[in-house]
Amino acid sequence: MEEWRGSAAICINNNREVLMVRAKGSSQWAVPSGGIEEGETPEHCCIREVKEETGYTVTIKEEIYVKKVVKQGISVTTHYFVVDRISNSSGINDPDQLIEEMAWFSLEGLAGIEHAYPEDEKLIEKCLKSQMID
Repeated sequence: MEEWRGSAAICINNNREVLMVRAKGSSQWAVPSGGIEEGETPEHCCIREVKEETGYTVTIKEEIYVKKVVKQGISVTTHYFVVDRISNSSGINDPDQLIEEMAWFSLEGLAGIEHAYPEDEKLIEKCLKSQMID
């Protein structure tokens, strides 16, 4: 079976909002994510993908989940990290030119959008809620 490995970032700002991206031609939103390149660790992939898709520089805080699914006959493994934003955005610079927009969403705002990966919504909400008690 063909395999795909990637990383995803859950980045929460001081206003208790999560960073999301929307692909060109889509109405669906997702956390920044992408495929692990040859010789790259899941952590480095996560940092690179956030920079490319949003322009933000981030650092890894912790790995919180590894999702394993089979989609269209492909074994998919995605590493999810909570990240800290350490710079302002320099703008979207996606070499694949797939990302059209980025935005910050509150817990309430998440309920009003279409999710590219609905199974991730509870994980994102859990991260947002844990930030609210800190």
